[in-house]
Amino acid sequence: MWIPIGIVFVLVLVMINYNLLVRARNMVSEAWSGIDVQLKRRHDLIPNLIESVKAYSSHESDLFENIAETRSKSMTTDGIPAKGAVENELSGQLKTLLAIAEAYPDLKASANFLSLQKGLVEIEDQIQYARRYYNATVRDYNIRVQSFPGVLFAKLFGFQQAEFFEIEFATEREAPDAKFE
Repeated sequence: MWIPIGIVFVLVLVMINYNLLVRARNMVSEAWSGIDVQLKRRHDLIPNLIESVKAYSSHESDLFENIAETRSKSMTTDGIPAKGAVENELSGQLKTLLAIAEAYPDLKASANFLSLQKGLVEIEDQIQYARRYYNATVRDYNIRVQSFPGVLFAKLFGFQQAEFFEIEFATEREAPDAKFE
């Protein structure tokens, strides 16, 4: 009589832990889709931003080409660490583009450019929110994969740890270096 109860108990334990791991993995996938949507919005805004700056500064063609290449590369890059690296490269290039725009008062006053810049700020805010949610779900999933008894079932069923997503934002301002002598 105790053997069938023990077998049922083990089966229920396996089923519950497996379902918890599947749920956590699906939450990570769903959270990544939120980041992906915001990155696509950012990618869609970039050509308009480039065209706006290009109208005022034609001698920055290398930067415009580099941004276009990096944007294309980002759209085809798979894997969270690789995607983060490419997006950080793109952020650096966008920072340079925005810095160039600062040198043109007419451009800074342009309603079109201001609208695009505001859109970029809003999109990057949304990316930041999506990144925080994603990283929280990754943390929860990784805890489940690494802690007992989940670690046993994770290894048994092939669940792997998920990667966190880190990205710099083009609209972030660096704190000035203060030097005291």
